[in-house]
Amino acid sequence: MQCPRCNAENREGRRFCGECGLSFASACPACGFLNDGSEKFCGGCGRSLVSPAAVAEPKFRTPQSYTPQHLAEKILTSKAALEGERKQVTVLFADLKGSM
Repeated sequence: MQCPRCNAENREGRRFCGECGLSFASACPACGFLNDGSEKFCGGCGRSLVSPAAVAEPKFRTPQSYTPQHLAEKILTSKAALEGERKQVTVLFADLKGSM
């Protein structure tokens, strides 16, 4: 683990830098709880300690962003064929348990 202040190398698990004494604990911006530097969520309130910019955005936001234009046009022009046909059916529900 490298100290952000003096760039000294420290072994894993240390809470303070062995060279300059800087605390490796990070305070939660919401509640002020001190968390270890490797934690991603606050131990006091459960909020994310990772900055929103570091969180990966979804690869696909809307269907328009990943559907090719020619395929979208084909789907829209043949919409009636994709919907299928409607039929009226009769459904019978029967309770067979204990009928004999």
